[in-house]
Parts: sequence; C-alpha cells; structure tokens
Amino acid sequence: MSKVKVGLVQQACSPDKEQNITRYTEHVRQLAADGAQIICLQELFASLYFCDVEDYHNFRYAETIPDGKTTQHFMALAKELGVVIICSMFEKRAEGLYHNTTAVIDADGSYLGKYRKMHIPDDPGYYEKFYFTPGDLGYKVFHTKYARIGVLICWDQWYPEAARITALKGAEILFFPTAIGWAVDQDEATNDEQYQAWQTIQRSHAVANGVPVVSVNRTGREGDMQFWGGSFVTNAFGRILWQAPHLDECIHIEELDLRDSDRYRRHWPYLRDRRIDSYEAILRRYIDE
Repeated sequence: MSKVKVGLVQQACSPDKEQNITRYTEHVRQLAADGAQIICLQELFASLYFCDVEDYHNFRYAETIPDGKTTQHFMALAKELGVVIICSMFEKRAEGLYHNTTAVIDADGSYLGKYRKMHIPDDPGYYEKFYFTPGDLGYKVFHTKYARIGVLICWDQWYPEAARITALKGAEILFFPTAIGWAVDQDEATNDEQYQAWQTIQRSHAVANGVPVVSVNRTGREGDMQFWGGSFVTNAFGRILWQAPHLDECIHIEELDLRDSDRYRRHWPYLRDRRIDSYEAILRRYIDE
C-alpha cells in the first residue's frame, strides 16, 4: 500500500491492569472506527511504570507472549476490527527470565512475532536492569497487511545503530513505544532541553534513513515522575506532522505516504553513499589510542 493510516494512544495509566486494558481497548475501537490501520500502544501500557523502584512484587505484571491473556485479547480485537496492533508488554519468558517486549499482531489477528528491547537503562527512576534481560532476537521487521514496520522500544530510540539496522532490513515505518518523563522537581529549562533532545534524536532517525517515525509516549504523574507525553509523527525527512500535548491524554490518526521514502532517498542518498568498508571500528566499546 502506498498510504497507511497510523493510530496512536497517549494515556495515563492506573494501578489497575484490567482497567488499563479496558481503556486501551476502547481507544483501539475508536481509532479503528475512524480509519486507523496500524495502531501503536505505549510502552508497558497495561500497568504503571513499575521500574521506578526495585520491587520483586512487580514481577506479577509479567505474562507469557503470545499465549498470555493480554496478547490473546488483542489478537481477537485485531481480527474483529481488521487492524494491526503493536502491544508493548512485560514478558515472562521462563522462570526468573523476563523481557521488555512488544508483540506485533496483524490485521487478521495472527501473531507475527515479538521484538525484545535491546538497550536496557539503569538510572534513577528507570531501574529496568532489575526486571529485564536484554533482547536476544536482534532488530526485527514485521510484514503486516498494511506496511513493513520496525519496532524499537524507548531507550532504543537514542541509538542510531538500532534505527539504521531496522531500516536496512526493510522497515517502511519506525515505531517507538515509550515511557519517559520528567522528575517533578525539575526546572522548566531542563524539561524543555530533555524533551527537545528526545524528539531530535528520533527525527534524525527519519532523516538518516528516509522513513517516517511514530513515537508513542505515556502521560500522567506516577510518584515523582511526570511522564511528558509529547507523542509525535514525522514524515520520511524528519518533519513533524503531528505532536501531542505533554499533560493530556489523546488519540490520533496520521496518514503516511510510503512513496515519500523513495523520493527523499533519491535526493538525499545516504544509503547509496554509506562507506560500509570503513565502519568496523563501531563494533568497539570505545576507540582508545
């Protein structure tokens, strides 16, 4: 398809997992009724962002994928509505082995596969290494009914290597389900600087790879964190097509013309001019003298 309508859900989450899933189901139904074809949910949408603390009790949120209750629910919903759904969840892979994982469900309700978050942060308020094992499936492209899509998760968005490899594997759109915010006692200048950096690095992935970017963040205050919302969509040259407010919940549909990628790549032929023979050093942690 040359054009595809992508739907986004930016929502504040509650401690009640079933309530979150119910609300997201309602949003997916509304977006589908309004014409969305691919719908992306934010990172760990079924719960609060529990990684702000190291607490063994939070492992109760994890489920198996795809046979867990949440994946099965959205598989049935995707089939009913004829939409692709991108579901970011806490995956229980085996006893004592967990991942931050996104399941991709096609428009006929079939499970296309999963992407496991590769880059795992460990910072104040983001203690993800306590919960998640780094992904071991590599970077993935999913051939859905409406487009070939790449999915990366939150902290992955700061790494140009991840976006590049996913684009080189044929992704026509890059999706970034996200959970990122500001400390509530932080000054506005720092808040703005952080948000602009976050958006700029993702816009650069669109520019460098000639593909649209869809970034879906949560909003709402959870403990000492104000999630900054600001979900957005770019075209294949990094131009902002739509941006959500920071503090409000919203859903949105944006139509993307996938033919634009060829035009931008012809005029800005970064892929043609890559010196792949010179990049071996990037595999090193740091280039010491």
